[in-house]
Amino acid sequence: MKPVIALVDCNNFYASCEKLFRPDLKHKPLIVLSNNDGCVVARSREAKALGIKMGVPVFQVRGLIREHGIAVFSSNYALYADMSSRVMRVLEMLAPEVEIYSIDEAFLELTGVSHAVNLTDFGTQVRATVGQWTGIAVCVGIAPTKTLAKLANHAAKQYPATRGVVDLTDPERQRRLMALLPVSEVWGIGRRLTLRLNQLGIKTALDLAQTEPHWIQKEFSIVVARTVRELNGESCLELESVAPPKKQIVCSRSFGERIMDKHAMRGAIGQYTARAGEKLRHEKQVAKRITVFIRTSLFNAAEPSYGNTVTSELLRHTSDTRDLLAQSHRLLDSIWRDGYRYAKAGIMLSDFCSEAQGQRGLFDGIESRPHSPGLMKVIDQINQQKRGLVFLAGQGIKKEWSMRRDYLSPGYTTHWQDLPRVI
Repeated sequence: MKPVIALVDCNNFYASCEKLFRPDLKHKPLIVLSNNDGCVVARSREAKALGIKMGVPVFQVRGLIREHGIAVFSSNYALYADMSSRVMRVLEMLAPEVEIYSIDEAFLELTGVSHAVNLTDFGTQVRATVGQWTGIAVCVGIAPTKTLAKLANHAAKQYPATRGVVDLTDPERQRRLMALLPVSEVWGIGRRLTLRLNQLGIKTALDLAQTEPHWIQKEFSIVVARTVRELNGESCLELESVAPPKKQIVCSRSFGERIMDKHAMRGAIGQYTARAGEKLRHEKQVAKRITVFIRTSLFNAAEPSYGNTVTSELLRHTSDTRDLLAQSHRLLDSIWRDGYRYAKAGIMLSDFCSEAQGQRGLFDGIESRPHSPGLMKVIDQINQQKRGLVFLAGQGIKKEWSMRRDYLSPGYTTHWQDLPRVI
């Protein structure tokens, strides 16, 4: 039985989440900004039509914002994560197996479904159900491989006549679509690869599909050769219904205001460390290695520049925020330099193993922190209700360094006090 995979992708996801609770903005242009309200990271269909590009600094489009009354929002990560969870739960009810690929994308295992229902009809049902139950519009691309499903989803978004669903299981349809798409639209083919392929006369997705995989592997890599096989209907990337454990966790942010005070920096590093520890425990992992970095702005030549990174091993594998916090502060002390205006800092945890496999240090007592798992579990449970209710003093109390979010929308689905009211 030939495999069948669908890619479900939310349309303009961040912008759609913001519009969901603002019906007055339904047909108006809208943009969502990055951390510290610096750049455009999401655009509604109307904003795209006005020529606003992804990643453009917001100050460059202030004129367009005023001229066209564009709605502007800061990134509301809690809202987007909650709406993503709702979409994924609906998909898990509709398909036998689901791989959550990103916050707004998921692969569905549909092998055998075509024997019971027309695949285009199934895709239409997915769109209707997700739209009705969550309010989020999606497009569906269906094909024998993940790479072809990506192309099918792209076509579902680009061509209105498809009504948001493209079934690309037929080889002839695959070739017709690939002949229309530049090679840069193929999943995993970035800018540099596109330039090299174009120099070799490979301009379209079909050109790439018609190359010899062994030659491609010799000239490029086994990854690109796998892509060629996927374009020819040979499934090389299996569905991962259970996400593999992370190999590292990074928590970092640019600051809303420059930091020159070491005490304030300790608070920022402490906050990032606590968040990383929470993520680590969610993965049911423990870490042995921790990295801390700080740096000044990369874009202000008028100011003295400085940046540094330091890594060390913990005495034992741990996910206890107290252990992580003590080590991250020691590392910060080793690289801190007075007199600089710091723009960004962060921490990274690595060298993971499962909680059951974590080894004790040579000089650790048998009962070293015996109540640590229970304590961390209680703190995490409380903070799931509202982040920051329980924290360590090392995370700081005043957070003047917090990222700027002047256009933040309410937590419509995550805070009781922000529930929409109908009067």
